[in-house]
Amino acid sequence: MEAALQLERLRALLAEILPRNRFVARRLGDFGELRDLADFTTRVPFTHKAELIADQAAHPPYGSNFTFPAAAYTRFCQTSGTTGRPLAILDTNESWQWMLGNWRRIYAAAGVAPGARVYFAFSFGPFLGFWTAFEAAAQHGCLCLPGGGLSSAARVRAIIEHRAELLCCTPTYALRLIDVAREENIALSAGEVRTIIVAGEPGGSVPAVRERIRAGWNGARVVDHYGMTEVGPVAYEDPEREGVLRIVEESYFAEVIEPGGAAPVPEGGVGELVLTPLGRQSWPLLRYRTGDLVKWSRDAHGIALEGGIIGRADDMVVVRGVNIYPTAVEAVVRTIPEIGEYRVIVSRRGAMTELEVQIESPDDIAAGHLESALNQAFSLRIPVTRVAADALPRFEMKARRWVGAG
Repeated sequence: MEAALQLERLRALLAEILPRNRFVARRLGDFGELRDLADFTTRVPFTHKAELIADQAAHPPYGSNFTFPAAAYTRFCQTSGTTGRPLAILDTNESWQWMLGNWRRIYAAAGVAPGARVYFAFSFGPFLGFWTAFEAAAQHGCLCLPGGGLSSAARVRAIIEHRAELLCCTPTYALRLIDVAREENIALSAGEVRTIIVAGEPGGSVPAVRERIRAGWNGARVVDHYGMTEVGPVAYEDPEREGVLRIVEESYFAEVIEPGGAAPVPEGGVGELVLTPLGRQSWPLLRYRTGDLVKWSRDAHGIALEGGIIGRADDMVVVRGVNIYPTAVEAVVRTIPEIGEYRVIVSRRGAMTELEVQIESPDDIAAGHLESALNQAFSLRIPVTRVAADALPRFEMKARRWVGAG
C-alpha cells in the first residue's frame, strides 16, 4: 500500500513541477508518463548538492529551482554551510505546512501530548529545523518556550522555572547544558524534563551518548530525529525500538545506494540515503543524495534505519587501513564519564592519515583509559592528550570536533 501511495504522490509531484520548474525541466526534459517506482529510479538522475549550489551561483540569489511565482513564497531558510557554500531555500506556505505535518508525526511518535511544555534550546537563525520544530509544536497544542538569545545558564534556569517537560536541542548541547548546570550549581533533578528530542548530528542514536544524556537529565527519555534543510523533517524514532529511526514514508521516497556509486545496497547493508520529498512542490528535489550513511532493513512497519544516521560518506577517514567514522569514535569517548569535551586532530604523515584525540578531564587517568578503549575498538594506537579545562570549543548547533592539524 505504501508503494502505491508513493507512486501516486510522485506522479502528482511530477505533474505539478515539470511544466513550471526550470531546474527540473532542464534535467528531465520530455519525461512523459511515470510507470512505476522502478521507472522513477531508472529514468530520474540523482540530485547533488553541488548542482544546487552551482544553480544558485548561475541564477543568484536563489537559483531556478522554483515551481511557483515569486509572490507565492513566504519562507526563507538556508543550510549550515558546513560542506561548502550555504544553500538559500524558499518555501510557499503549502510546502511549509507539509513539513510541519511531518514534524507533528515526530512529536506523536515521541508521545508528546497537546499541552506539553516544550523548551527549544537554540538560537533561532535561518535554519529550517528550528522553525519547523517550534511551529509544529504550537500547532500540536504545546506551550512553546524559545531559548533564542539566552546564555546557556539562562536557558537551564528557564527550563526549570517554566517546568519544561520536553527539551529540543542537539545531542552535544544536551550534554553541554548538563555541564553548565553543574558549573552554576543548578540541580536538573529539580526540573520536569521527561523527554529530550535530539537532532542535527548522529549522536542521538549512539548508545553511550544517549546514556550520558539520560543520566545527566535525571533519567529523561532521549528520542532521536533526522531531517535536513534541503528535504525537511524525515524520520522519527521507533517508539518500540530504541535507536531505530523510521522514515515518514508517506512523505518521502527513500533509497539506499553504494557510497560514491549508484547501485542499490541490499537490505541489511550500509549505504548512502537518497530522498525524494513527496510534498514540497515549491522547492522540489528528486533523488537527492544526502551524503548520510544508514544501515537499513524493512519489516511490517516499513523501512528501519538501525542505529540512526551512522555518519556521513565524506567524514570517514582511513587510518593505517582501518575505516573510522566520527560516530564510532564518539561512541568510545562517551563510555568514559570523566571526559568532558573532546576534539580529534586529523593530520597527514607522508601518505598516512593519523589521528590524535584531545580531551578535557580532571586528571590524566582518563586519557590512558581512552587510549586503551580506542585500541580495543579499532586495533590502533591513537594518542590521547589532556588539555586545560574549557580549552576546547563548545557547540550549540552541529558540533565540529574533527579538525585538521594547524
